[in-house]
Amino acid sequence: MSADPSVSLPESARRVASLLQQLGHDRPVVMLPDTGKTSAEAAAGLGCQVAQIAKSIIFRRAADDAPVLVVASGINRVDEAKVAAQVGALAKADARFVRAATGYAIGGVCPIGHVVPPVMLLDQDLFQYDSLWAAAGHPHAVFNLTPRQLAAMTGAPVADVALRA
Repeated sequence: MSADPSVSLPESARRVASLLQQLGHDRPVVMLPDTGKTSAEAAAGLGCQVAQIAKSIIFRRAADDAPVLVVASGINRVDEAKVAAQVGALAKADARFVRAATGYAIGGVCPIGHVVPPVMLLDQDLFQYDSLWAAAGHPHAVFNLTPRQLAAMTGAPVADVALRA
């Protein structure tokens, strides 16, 4: 019997690995040798396109302080007006709010396993790729999945959230 590879992961990434296993996800959490805090850093470490990074961006809904999670393609800037039109007026979420609402530090926010279930939107642009990489609870931890798996795991609606020139 082989040792559980998730044992060597940081605690927050172990939580994500356990959650993925419970969901029946067949791909492991992997640790990048360098930080994956930005989409470009993660893509460089993984050898994929920046657009294949499914970055998790947290906002705070102004009306009720609910966390709002937008999972966007790594090359896209999120158009806050488009998001607000769908979920209500937005306010900035500071690092303390992000940690309290998600259980993760900025740079490692996973699209699943949040302390407070967020209002969510998935960037429609993610669905043009066969393979995505998402943060797994730690700035160096990521996991691979398809856009369909992301949609199934989160139950989030797909929307146009990208700022277009």
